Amino acid sequence: MVPALGNLKVKLFADGADLAGMREMAAKQHIAGLTTNPTLMRKAGITDYVTFAKSVLAEIPDKPISFEVFSDDFDEIVKQGKKIASWGENVYVKVPIMNTRGEFTDTVIRQLVELGIKVNVTAVMTVRQVKEIAEILDPDIPSYISLFAGRVADTGRDPLPVMTESLRIVREVGGCELIWASPREVFNIYQANLIECDIITATNDILKKLDLAGKDLFEYSLETVKMFHEDAEKSEFTI
Repeated sequence: MVPALGNLKVKLFADGADLAGMREMAAKQHIAGLTTNPTLMRKAGITDYVTFAKSVLAEIPDKPISFEVFSDDFDEIVKQGKKIASWGENVYVKVPIMNTRGEFTDTVIRQLVELGIKVNVTAVMTVRQVKEIAEILDPDIPSYISLFAGRVADTGRDPLPVMTESLRIVREVGGCELIWASPREVFNIYQANLIECDIITATNDILKKLDLAGKDLFEYSLETVKMFHEDAEKSEFTI
């Protein structure tokens, strides 16, 4: 049986950079928070980072939102992190696990945490990375670790053992929550729920498919056949 939406224990976060879409998702009771990143912003045509972020926060002041730093220099990352954190109490500063030279951002994460800033360490792919991050977090400062389970799966690896072991590590730290990031399909939400992952962040396209939960598969099959038939007629195909 597919759990009803209201019975899911995993918290649902909406991942996007379209203000209207973010507003729509934030208004839903089952959406507990939001995330975004520079790539999503670029796809959405965002050109003014600060204006966009403050517009989002003006409309969504009561749910956690993660905004990402984008500098490659450690000192500048800290400066950006301080500015981003100052925009609102519900802000988490997303910090990539490393810079483009492959240098672990542990000193950056440590500095931000020592300042009482809530961080979301992102682009994480391995249990080892989770362990390294966990060692520098403060249980008294809320934080997230975003493990890109979808990208792990893209490489042909099963992300479930990685997520399960990472959850164990995160639970020992306290104050930190593990995010199942980059899901590829609705089923990933139920997988995350099954292993009792704290959070899963998904794009609006995936989240909207939750309306299909428990749908009768015969009816779904029939609807699909009708769609193929109607599209063939509209195209006026002949053989």
